[in-house]
Formats: sequence, structure tokens, C-alpha cells
Amino acid sequence: MSGPSVLSARGLVIRYGRTTAVAGLDLAVARGEVVGLIGPDGAGKTSTLRAFAGLLRPTLGEVRVLGEDAWLHRRALHHRLGYLAQRFALYGDLTADENVRFFALLLGVKGWRARRDTLLGRVGLTPFRARQADRLSGGMKQKLALACSLMHSPEVLLLDEPTTGVDPVTRREFWRLLADLVAEGLTLVLATPYLDEAERCSRVVLMHEGRVLADAAPREIPNLLPGAIVEVAAEPRTVVAGALAGLEGVVDVRPFAARFHVRVKAIGGADEAIRGALERAGAAVAEVRVIPTTLEDAFLHLTRSTAAREAA
Repeated sequence: MSGPSVLSARGLVIRYGRTTAVAGLDLAVARGEVVGLIGPDGAGKTSTLRAFAGLLRPTLGEVRVLGEDAWLHRRALHHRLGYLAQRFALYGDLTADENVRFFALLLGVKGWRARRDTLLGRVGLTPFRARQADRLSGGMKQKLALACSLMHSPEVLLLDEPTTGVDPVTRREFWRLLADLVAEGLTLVLATPYLDEAERCSRVVLMHEGRVLADAAPREIPNLLPGAIVEVAAEPRTVVAGALAGLEGVVDVRPFAARFHVRVKAIGGADEAIRGALERAGAAVAEVRVIPTTLEDAFLHLTRSTAAREAA
């Protein structure tokens, strides 16, 4: 991170009764960054975003947005940041036009008519501005919610899994629009379940059970995974799994679609050793090759390794 922080959390703890959702999180976001929060369900991503948005009071710790305490100054900060919730939260019985107008008036936007027309055009909803929100497709609803969250020209935009359930074409359009907004100076923090979206971010924060396991550029995260990855295509799968599990130098074996990703301690000769073990076990080997470690490989390793240590 470079430059002053526009968002920061220090020692952030959020509890719901006896359940700890966020456990001592430290995070800082500089102006103009695109930061992606990734992690399994229950990692604390939504709670973190809600604390930044001033919608959730921290149990412990400090959260600051644009230099102000996010909870104490939440009403004033709502005029400077935008928040798009995980679930559609607009008024279904109002038209797209009326929803945008409502948020403009609520936030006291001057010259809102021109701003409304511009935003509806940018998200591709001008032809549907008279349609009730409940009658829009899932992708259109998310675009409308984005337009509403941008109506007051926020400096920071918080998005909670904005493209979940949206078709691939709409996802690409959504990210193209976000890229344009970031180029115009917007700071973006989003939670996403899609690792291909995380790779579009300038930084990825991997969370697990309320803690940060990694915080780095997407290209740097795979370097946190020790050893190398060998991809195996062979049948039958039960024979393959058994042969690989007991092989010297193999650290981990995980199914990966129709193949296996095998993590080994050292790369030298690993592919030949694996092929030989599979052939001796009677497996039909189609391909064995060393591949670059992916963000998904690192994500699975870090989360599962942490879970295994905590269970031990």
C-alpha cells in the first residue's frame, strides 16, 4: 500500500453473542486501490465491510474512514461513501428511475436529474428506466443498485459480493464499469467469492475465521505456497488418489475438476516420480505436468492448513 489511508481498521473485533466474526483485524486501504476480500463463508468479509460502512459498531478496535471514526461519524460519512449490500435492497415496487431519484433526494444530491440520466446510461438501464425494480433481471438489479450507490459521487465504494448469481456477460460489463470508475479516482473495496475477480484487484486480502491470512498483490499470493504443483490426469481416480497419498515428497493431493493437483516439496524429477508411481499402481496416465501455482491453489492451502492447525 502507498499513500495515506482512506480506510483503516486496527485491532477490529466483531462479535455476535458468543460468536466472533472478526478477530483482531488490521487493514489499511490507500486512495485509488482496488482491494478484494476473499475467504470461505463465515470468514468475516461482510462484517468487515459493514463496519467500514458505519452499519455495524465494532466490539473492540478502531475503524476509520476518510480520517473519521466510522461509527461516530457514520451519518456524515454516508454522504462520502457508497455501499452495495449482498442482497438486493432497493424498492421493488418503484421503477428504476424512481429508485435512483429516491436515493438522490435522500442524500441531498444537487443537479440529480443529470446525474441520474448519466448513471442509468453508464449501467445500460436507460431503456428500462420505467420498469419496476422487481421486474428487472438479476444482473439489471445489481446494475441499478450500483447506480444508486454512485448517485452522490462517493469517494469510496464498498461492494459485498456484487456479481453473485450474475451471468458471465453481465459480470464482465460490471467489472468494465468498475475499472472506469477506479480510473476516475474511486477507491474500491469488495468481497467476492470468485477468484478470477480477485485477480482483477490491486490487492487481495485472504480472510479465514475473522483473521487475515494473506495481504498482497494477486500475483504474489501463490508465492506463499511452498513447493510446486504437479497436475495429474489419470484414471481410475480411487487408484490415483491412493498411489499419490503415500508417495515420498508429496505434501498434499486435491481433486481439481477432472484432474488432481499434487503439491510436492521439490520440483526436480517430481513429475517423473509421480508418473512412475501411477503406472506401477495400474493407473491409466493421460498427463503429468508441472504447472504454475494459482491463486486458487494458494487459497485452498492457506485456509485448510489454518483449519488443520486449529483442529490439532
